[in-house]
Amino acid sequence: MEKYNVKFKKKLGQNFLKDVNIVKKIVNSCDIDKNSLVIEVGPGGAILTKEVASKAKNVLAYEIDKDLEEELNSKLLGYSNIDILFEDFLNSDLEKDIKKYDFSKLFFVSNVPYYITTPIILKIIKSKLHFEKVVMMVQKEVGDRFSTKCGCKEYGSITVFLNYFFDIKKEFAVSRKQFIPEPNVDSVVISFTEKKEKLFVKDFTLFEKIVKDSFQFKRKTIKNNLKSYNLEKIEKVLIKHGYDLNVRAEKLDYSIFIEIANELSK
Repeated sequence: MEKYNVKFKKKLGQNFLKDVNIVKKIVNSCDIDKNSLVIEVGPGGAILTKEVASKAKNVLAYEIDKDLEEELNSKLLGYSNIDILFEDFLNSDLEKDIKKYDFSKLFFVSNVPYYITTPIILKIIKSKLHFEKVVMMVQKEVGDRFSTKCGCKEYGSITVFLNYFFDIKKEFAVSRKQFIPEPNVDSVVISFTEKKEKLFVKDFTLFEKIVKDSFQFKRKTIKNNLKSYNLEKIEKVLIKHGYDLNVRAEKLDYSIFIEIANELSK
C-alpha cells in the first residue's frame, strides 16, 4: 500500500489511490507502449504516474497544487520520462504543450478530480487531438451516467453527447476504501475510444441545442420539451423509428437526435 506525506485538500478533490494493483489494472486497460505519450491530470502522489511511465515513452502530468511539488519530486526521482506542469489543466494549451514530444500514440489516463470530471472530458473533445484511448477513474454515479444505455434513468444529455464521439466502456469498479483519505462515494474506471466513423451532423450547434432542450425537463415528453421547434419534422423522424411525440428523451438513441437535428436543418 502506498503512503503519502502530504496534507490533503478537500477543495481540490484530493483522494489518492493506495493500492498498486488497482493502478496496474488501469494501465493494463490501455495499449500503452514505448511510442506513446500519456497525459495525466492530478498525479497527486504519483502512484499512477510511475506505473504509466514504466510503459510509456513520455508522461505529461498537470498538477494544480504546487504544494505537492516536493512530494512529487521525491516520488519521481529517477524517472526521466515524466514532466509535471504545475498549472490548471482546464486553462492549458494542450496542443502547444505536446508539440515537443515525439510519439505515435496519445493516451489520457487519470484518476481525475471528481469535481471537474465533465469539464476535463469536454476539453479533451474540444482539443481536436486524436487519443487512442481516454481512461478515467470517476465517481460511480458519473460513470453510470456516461456509460448507460438509452432507456435507463441515468441516460441524459451528456450521455448522448459523449456517444457521438466515443465508444464508452465501464472497465471495473473501485471501492472507496482504496483511497486516502476515504471519499464518501465509490468509483469506477471508464474508457472512451474515439469513434473512427462518426455519424454526419449537418449543424453541430443545433444538434447540441436540441439534445440539451430535449432533456431540460426529464419527466416531460419530446412534444413538450421541443415545442418551440418544428414538431412536424420531429414527428416524421420519430415515426420512422417507431416512436411518437409523446416519447421521453431518455428512450431515444443518440443517432435519432442526430437525425432530428439534420431534418430540422433542411
